[in-house]
Amino acid sequence: MRTLAQAHALGRHVGSDRLVQAALDALPAAVDSPSFPLLAGLGRREEHEARELFDRVADELGIGFDAPADPTAAKWALAHWLADQVVDGSPDPASAADLVWVEVAMDLDYPDELGPVVAVAIQLVDRDESRGIPLEQLREEALREFRALAERRGPAPAA
Repeated sequence: MRTLAQAHALGRHVGSDRLVQAALDALPAAVDSPSFPLLAGLGRREEHEARELFDRVADELGIGFDAPADPTAAKWALAHWLADQVVDGSPDPASAADLVWVEVAMDLDYPDELGPVVAVAIQLVDRDESRGIPLEQLREEALREFRALAERRGPAPAA
C-alpha cells in the first residue's frame, strides 16, 4: 500500500481497482485503520470512492507520501523511486527505463546521471534480434543501471 501511495503522489496512474485489491490483499494482516475495511469492502460500482478512502487509509497508517513541490525535484524523486522499485523486483527494468527516458530525462534536459538508463532505453526501442543484443541482456543491463542510480542517490544534481 505504501508503494501505491508513493506512485500516486509521483504522478503515476493507480487505478481504483488496484487500490481496492491492495486492501483486499492486506486483509489478513489485520491493518489497524478505521477506513481500511471500507476500502476493502468497496464493490465495482463504488470504485469511484476508492481514491478518497485510500488516501484516508494512507494517512491513518502513516504511509502517505508527499512528492516534492518543485517540478525538478519531483522528477528526480520519480527517477529514484523507479530505481528503488526496479531494484526491489518490480516493474520490469525495460519498462522503467523507458519511463525514466520519456517522463524524467527529457523534462530534465538529459542529465548525465540518467544517461546510462536512457542509453539502455534507446537500445531497447531500437532493438533488433538479428543485430545482436538479446532482450534479456538489455533488461539485465537496465537493472544494473538502476542499481547504480539507486546507490548514487543523494541530493538531486543541479539542472
